[in-house]
Amino acid sequence: MTTYIIRQIKFNIIFTFVFIILYSYCSAQEKYNNVDFNQLDTYFENAITNWEVPGMAIAIVQDDSVIYSKGFGIRNINSDEKIDEYTLFGIASNTKAFTSAAIAILIDEGKISLDDPVTKYIPYFKLYAPYVTKTMTVRDLLCHRSGLETFSGDLLWYGSSYSREEVIRRAKYLKPKYGFRSHYGYSNIMYLTAGEIIPVVTGISWDDFIEQRFFKPLGMKLSNTSISKLDGIKNIAQPHVKSNDTLVTIPYISWDNIAPAGAINSNAIEMTKWIKLQLNKGTLNDKEYFSEKGSKEMWSPHTIDNFGEWEELIYPSSHFRAYGLGWELFDFHGRKVINHNGGLDGMISQVILVPEENLGFVILTNASSSLPYILMYYILDVFFNTYETDYSELFLGYKKQADLIGIKKKEKEENDRIKNTHPTLNLANYTGTYGGEMYGNAEISIKNNQLHIQFIPTKALNGVLEHWHYDTFKIRWNDYPSLPSGTLQFIIGTNGKVEEMRIEVKNPDFDFTELEFLKAE
Repeated sequence: MTTYIIRQIKFNIIFTFVFIILYSYCSAQEKYNNVDFNQLDTYFENAITNWEVPGMAIAIVQDDSVIYSKGFGIRNINSDEKIDEYTLFGIASNTKAFTSAAIAILIDEGKISLDDPVTKYIPYFKLYAPYVTKTMTVRDLLCHRSGLETFSGDLLWYGSSYSREEVIRRAKYLKPKYGFRSHYGYSNIMYLTAGEIIPVVTGISWDDFIEQRFFKPLGMKLSNTSISKLDGIKNIAQPHVKSNDTLVTIPYISWDNIAPAGAINSNAIEMTKWIKLQLNKGTLNDKEYFSEKGSKEMWSPHTIDNFGEWEELIYPSSHFRAYGLGWELFDFHGRKVINHNGGLDGMISQVILVPEENLGFVILTNASSSLPYILMYYILDVFFNTYETDYSELFLGYKKQADLIGIKKKEKEENDRIKNTHPTLNLANYTGTYGGEMYGNAEISIKNNQLHIQFIPTKALNGVLEHWHYDTFKIRWNDYPSLPSGTLQFIIGTNGKVEEMRIEVKNPDFDFTELEFLKAE
């Protein structure tokens, strides 16, 4: 009798468990019975082909269930290894939401306040004006209203040998674009600063805090905060970029010195755990990670972003864009959408939350393109049943137009070149050390009768200088295929000697004109 009862109890438990799973799955499918998942597959497969993206992973969460998770394409164009939902990608700036959530935990524990001055925790923190340094708060760090232009100072950390502290210390030399708190300006360095508050308060590094408070309890076993932890893991997507109109692989670049702004590596299935936590406003499986009050702060507008005529034309159902704390915010067909994009060299990701629909999803790709952003709108349209515009087709058209404009710009640049000119001085007179307080030094040398440039803090930033006209040279980068060629102009003083060099590389990510390179005597 006892054995029979035990068997019956086991059967009832198993039956109930299976019923709950099937009911949850069917409920999810029933709620979105307008969604044809096979059609999603087809659209995604076509999209990576049309956008020349080698591979992608997507996972969708609804009502605490993973209703879709799949990989498309390949990890590396030099192999045929398939991507699946467990393939690791760099999520780049989607790391910022982890940092803001970590700060929310410390606020819940009464250890810090959003409105504490930054210098209370980071005494060496300084910006362009004493008033800004004194007034800047933790909240300001997390919502991009420092007065700096978007991506200002990113050359300080990208691939450089500078430590986290050194990057923060050198930010005082950055010049503002806007008034303090008057305008949105996306800043990785401010997020680094916010992350460095964590070891001051807790005694453990940002990396260990993220591991202990999020990855381990959520079961994100493969997720990590450094490419140094990728050794021995085989299921990893390789970054890809276009070089001379050809797709090529590039190595991962360490983001250790800017980690709180963008160093996390994860996969689609583990990111669903993070999405579930977010949609449940900080509590998952009866465990509170951060409070609902903290979630509301992160999802509330703190800095208004521009929403111009172009956005109104393309997204007529949207009316605002803003930044919360680690999250971007906008409305789409009457729903509030909380999302963030992440971009590193050769990889782009997107994480999206729609709290009113209890819907969230993640898109991970292994190439530099607009595809994740475009697929965000496609998936929203499909689930909202508002599909009217094929954003992939629309933006491919814009891309073709932009490519034509780029070709015309190159032709104009070539036509504006003054031919049959020569440098003012012998090449040896241009060699030497150039530098400034903010970034540091670069070295100009002669190899095989050509000038070469080497950025000292960033070993991978090196290239050949090819004469363009007069004292202007073209830079052809050796180790950064994603960077377009730039120009380097040597400035000759009234004494007939080189005084400085000015570098310009037209690209959306790095402002080389911020760098001062005065010639050392």
